[in-house]
Amino acid sequence: MSERNTVHVVILALGIAAGGLFAGSGIVRAKAADRYVTVKGVSERDAQADLAIWPLRLSVAANDLPTANAEMARSVGKIRAFLAANGIDTAGVIVQDFIVRDQQAQLYGGDRGMGPRYVIAQTLLVRSTKPDVVQAASQRVGDLVNAGVPLTSGAEYGGGGPTFVFSGLNALKPEMIAEATARARESAEQFARDSRSSIGGIRQANQGYFEILPRDQAPGISEASQLTKRVRVVATVEYLLKD
Repeated sequence: MSERNTVHVVILALGIAAGGLFAGSGIVRAKAADRYVTVKGVSERDAQADLAIWPLRLSVAANDLPTANAEMARSVGKIRAFLAANGIDTAGVIVQDFIVRDQQAQLYGGDRGMGPRYVIAQTLLVRSTKPDVVQAASQRVGDLVNAGVPLTSGAEYGGGGPTFVFSGLNALKPEMIAEATARARESAEQFARDSRSSIGGIRQANQGYFEILPRDQAPGISEASQLTKRVRVVATVEYLLKD
């Protein structure tokens, strides 16, 4: 074999050896990357509602429209006086869903000769940034009924109570995400100690989504009906494990 051919063979052998070394190192790294732990971290906060929406629905009936309309106006006046007496600003009260029905004009139904001919229905929508005041007033709604105000409720109209809204979620997000991530890392470190290894970098992370739940979680209790909410987020993090 010539000297030139010998040099070519040596270079080829070195290349194959180096390629094998790099390939082997790549396999080791790939196996190391497969060693990871998935953990979850939870962060929860109690939060107070900052907005109350309270629909007060009325329905009056009479045999002529002027009488029905006058009765509706009296009822609306009593509601406004009730709200003001309970510390609610009536400037935020909106009148909506004004409906007039002529019972004799109905094509179907029972005996159209029975009962008042006209029915007027409307809703007074209370919107307040003082939900605690609205909640207190809603506990005394029986005073309106005693005063002769024809409030309506039930399956067709809803429960009739206020809806409490929490709109400050964005202010809580940074701190809660940081807390959930820290708790996830604590869980990963505990797992690593138990398995005689240590954690490395983050392989993958998912901050999860925020939930606004009722503070008192029991059957039949909705989040919207509670003044105090429970805000919750779950972060899911995958940490690499090292020997």
